Amino acid sequence: MSSPAEPLPLPPPKSRSLIWRFFQFFLQIFFCFWLGYRSRGHQQLEDADGGLVLANHQSFLDPLLVGLPLHRPISYLARDSLFRIPVIGWILRNTYVMPISREAAATATMRETIRRMQHGFLVGLFPEGTRTETGAMGPLKPGFVALIRRAKVPVYPVGIAGGFQALGRKSWFLRPTRVRVVVGTPISIEELEQFAGRDQDQALIEFVRNRIASCFDEAEAWRTNTVWPKLVDGPQTNG
Repeated sequence: MSSPAEPLPLPPPKSRSLIWRFFQFFLQIFFCFWLGYRSRGHQQLEDADGGLVLANHQSFLDPLLVGLPLHRPISYLARDSLFRIPVIGWILRNTYVMPISREAAATATMRETIRRMQHGFLVGLFPEGTRTETGAMGPLKPGFVALIRRAKVPVYPVGIAGGFQALGRKSWFLRPTRVRVVVGTPISIEELEQFAGRDQDQALIEFVRNRIASCFDEAEAWRTNTVWPKLVDGPQTNG
């Protein structure tokens, strides 16, 4: 009986591939012009060790919006069927995306996710599980709790505002609007360990949701402000 194949070696967790650098350059220009894109607090992700980035889910743009200002990659999960689509699959394979299959064991995906975080990667998830239908933030699904407990890495809450207005669930075209992204104060391992035990799962979910919601509220207030933030250092900087 053959033994399971060894996982492939991982690339450096803080170095962007040339493919991502190429797309990132043009997306920064386009998103800043068309979406008035600005982010705040992302600097604390640059030198961080591995961790879990949890954000509210507004549109298909969200993985790009969170990672756009960073000089390091974020590794996301995507349906394995997308990897079979010409061009799209090639892009996903070269931009640190992990395939997830409904037929495969969930433990395999969890092991790979934890392996990446312990290697030093930031792994991005949208714990609502689906895009918002109204623009408001919904409840979180509990799947991320097991990752938090097993990986023992910090959690980085992120709020996205304006993605729904730009490309909501029923939208076919990218509308010009303001988009704001706020990265909040990291949730430390010590804070997360206060919710040890299965009987604390719901309390942990609510705790994390409140931290993401605070970032979302800040991003939404920033987005709806009548005074545009002053651009200081380029398209991806704070206002």
